[in-house]
Amino acid sequence: MQRASSAARNSCQKILHRRNQIQTTRKLPCDVFINHRGIDTKRNVAGLLNNQLASLRLRPFLDSKNMKPGDKLFDHIDAAIRGCKVGVAVFSPRYCESYFCLHELALIMETKKKVIPIFCDVKPSELRVKGNGSCLAKDLRRFRWALEEAKYTVGLDFDSSRGDWPHFLTSATDAIVKNLLEVEEEQQDGEQNFSKI
Repeated sequence: MQRASSAARNSCQKILHRRNQIQTTRKLPCDVFINHRGIDTKRNVAGLLNNQLASLRLRPFLDSKNMKPGDKLFDHIDAAIRGCKVGVAVFSPRYCESYFCLHELALIMETKKKVIPIFCDVKPSELRVKGNGSCLAKDLRRFRWALEEAKYTVGLDFDSSRGDWPHFLTSATDAIVKNLLEVEEEQQDGEQNFSKI
């Protein structure tokens, strides 16, 4: 597996140092929620990214790795999204066919998390939420809004059949770590400003 860049490792050290300053008595939420359509990307982009982030001692959330039989899907996933710092949306050609993917994306956007879109084998213009009669109108509006927000967020493009996997994993990891560090610094600044009041 591709080694993370030294910049990513140095940034992770800052995040880990900050995390160690937090009381260890409470359960810490995940750092990164990986939103993806499992059948399309679990065994490649999402799975490899999860492993890469975990190797840096970060706490990614990938449903197949973080959930066990008996867990309530929406309860567990929604809590992970609300607790994460950064969301990664791995878009694939059939992503928009999944109610779960769209629900997760909408919640990530509604909770105003930093989002890093990864367009894997699909262009942003090709992504559309289609009403097939199985979704309520309010869900369709919510999903379409979230998808448009994500499509107009700077992300990464990757062609899995011709792309350079090690380069992609390094670039994606660097982008995630950079955004995590920004969120950590914003939270730290907010805590310091609050303590001055």
